[in-house]
Amino acid sequence: MLKHTLIALALFTVSAASASTLVYGATGEPVNLESGNIVERTSMLPQVQIYDTLVWVQDGTVQARPALATHWKSNSTATEWTFTLRKGVKFHDGTPFNADAVVFNVMRWWDPGFEYGYRDSGKAFGIWGQLLGGYKGSADGLLKNVQKLDEFTVKFTLNKPYASFPQLIGAGYFGIASPTAIKAQGAKYGTPASRPVGTGPFEFVEWLSGDHITLKPNRTYWGVKSNTDQLIIRFIADANQRLNELRAGSIDFTSDLVPDSLNLIKADRNLRVVLKPSFNVGFLSLNVKNAYLKDEKVRQAISLAVNKKAIVEAFYGDLGYTDAGLLPSQLAWALDPNIKDYKFDPAQARKILKDANLNNVSFDLWYPPIARQYYPNPKALAEAIAVDLADVGIKVNLRTQDWAKWVKDSRTEPGYDSYIVGWIGDYGDPDNFYSAYYGPYTSLDSHYYPQELENLLVRARSVKDRNQKAALYQQIHQLTFKANVRIPLVHSRPVAATRSNVSGWVPSPLGVEAFNKVRKKASK
Repeated sequence: MLKHTLIALALFTVSAASASTLVYGATGEPVNLESGNIVERTSMLPQVQIYDTLVWVQDGTVQARPALATHWKSNSTATEWTFTLRKGVKFHDGTPFNADAVVFNVMRWWDPGFEYGYRDSGKAFGIWGQLLGGYKGSADGLLKNVQKLDEFTVKFTLNKPYASFPQLIGAGYFGIASPTAIKAQGAKYGTPASRPVGTGPFEFVEWLSGDHITLKPNRTYWGVKSNTDQLIIRFIADANQRLNELRAGSIDFTSDLVPDSLNLIKADRNLRVVLKPSFNVGFLSLNVKNAYLKDEKVRQAISLAVNKKAIVEAFYGDLGYTDAGLLPSQLAWALDPNIKDYKFDPAQARKILKDANLNNVSFDLWYPPIARQYYPNPKALAEAIAVDLADVGIKVNLRTQDWAKWVKDSRTEPGYDSYIVGWIGDYGDPDNFYSAYYGPYTSLDSHYYPQELENLLVRARSVKDRNQKAALYQQIHQLTFKANVRIPLVHSRPVAATRSNVSGWVPSPLGVEAFNKVRKKASK
């Protein structure tokens, strides 16, 4: 095994030294490469290389731009959306891209009874429920119908108004896959044994489990074509290892490095710092079905006991901030400016617990096994929370497990007592942050979703005027802040870096971007 590992590392070092190969150091291995069947960006990153979405964003911003759809329009109530599709595009397997392909993909995600969804093989398409409220036949679902109007026109009919629907359906989860490939490969589609097929800037070559994914440029891509011969995405969970390999030249670029690495990168003339835009939140999520956490006094005590400012100073320095909001600074217009965060007050936390006769409070606290852009060192951060809570008499048992199982179990009954989790925005609307964790489906981990909150969210989604939206979201902010179910910890600015001979990388606030514009010069 050691011999094989050394050979592999040698091969990657040679590859990274070649201008014809681009090597990216990823934070972990994807759960799958099946569009619509992921809920996190570790999987989305390779997917956005393979698949295009209907709508995407301008480089470095959250502003929508055409992708597989060239333009779109709605009726006056934002309950009907018509998309005009790009002509002359083909999937990597030669299948023409058209309205039939779009409807096929949407049916897979939305309709549990669709023949090619393969639900009986364990495919859940959970992100659809998470972002769109429910599936076909569900009273809570956003989508009412999807239909082909002609070869290059698709119409979506919604059960409720949604002013930001183009950005929602254009989120990176919803890449358009080849119907031909899915029908041919069946339930194995998206696994390491399959060949995922999209219209994106790169084509799939291989997936070596536990090690890397290899892609090659799509030479007939409708957009900007890559000038590399291949793109290799390596799975390197440890941030220090990613930095060491970047310094050694065995990878060309990487992200989600620990803030402490910033000075090391700046001091190395062979490296270049890339600071990603902050459009995220990391928070502590509590399950109100837990015997202790169902008590709002315990949740309030937790908010008072966790020293959020000290945690941010210790783990993020100047590259993070903490406040009372789930929304990042770009969406501050939707926050209530009168809400101030809880002050760190362990004495008051102890008093609350004592007065309520709440003794021996104990529960599990889960942390992700891989780095996230909002948690460059999740284990250490969870340990810091545990220390703060122990100081007021709350005992937490730190737990983690394999990433794929971690993601699945967090939303499977009975769920986790508590866990540190986070969100990177998919598009520039407050609903994307709130709906991701407050909703009929998305509250299954916390079991907190009062009718008052649902009513406010539904109203806010339908409003186009920003002042009216702000008033509604400020009420949502008030309600969720008081609940102490999703306790904001940090908004971070992730540290990324490249070798000095790499250019053209414009990181997206959304956390992932296609690498077709990344260029690499041969090392001297």
